[in-house]
Amino acid sequence: MTWESQLQRALHRLRFFLTPVHPCSYLSGRNAATLFVDPEAEVDPTLYGHLAKLGFRRSGEHVYRPQCPSCQGCKSVRIPVAHFKPSRAQRRTWAKNADLSVSTIPAAVVDEHYALYERYVNERHPGGGMDMSSPDDYARFMLSRWSNTWMHEFRCGERLVAVAVTDHFSDGWSAVYTFFDPDEAARGLGVYAVLWQVRELRRLGLPWLYLGYWIAECRKMSYKASFRPLEVHDGHEWRVLDSRGG
Repeated sequence: MTWESQLQRALHRLRFFLTPVHPCSYLSGRNAATLFVDPEAEVDPTLYGHLAKLGFRRSGEHVYRPQCPSCQGCKSVRIPVAHFKPSRAQRRTWAKNADLSVSTIPAAVVDEHYALYERYVNERHPGGGMDMSSPDDYARFMLSRWSNTWMHEFRCGERLVAVAVTDHFSDGWSAVYTFFDPDEAARGLGVYAVLWQVRELRRLGLPWLYLGYWIAECRKMSYKASFRPLEVHDGHEWRVLDSRGG
């Protein structure tokens, strides 16, 4: 059975819910709405992998996709890892972090991780709501009972400098969130974490790294367009982002 037929059978059993329209948190003056998979549905990594192909993403227990009434600004993006070619700047970032070691553990709330996360959001996202989080909020955001989630720890010696949280499924990974030591911003750890994941997926023979949503007009998301080739989901199918970002 092809993945398309498997997907159709799985989707036939699902219910979806659309939120009321609300102000967009990314683009000023725009309205947004979100399509959620029924939170009582039996989702597993296989079904989630199928939903990722349709542009869905996980936050905690919830699987969602933007479904805005008058805007198509949010694009689900993924890297076809077999074809990825790092830019000159990305090669410099890779070399700059050659002293780091990486280890992988099953997803859990780890005090050392949360302390780093708290420092990161307080400095990088002040006033955005995430800086008011608690360990319980952190767990509700990062973890899920049904997902196959792993935490990749990046260390300089014994010191933790970054954590990349990823969901794993049969043909790729979905990057849930990456946070890093704000004092190490010059390393480009967010970019390095993506490069490391691409390398690991290539080693494992898995084709896709999903990077969540990209908005061309949002400066904080602009780094995603630097990974080439990059595929975007236009609401119907995946296509390669052109050199102009369209």
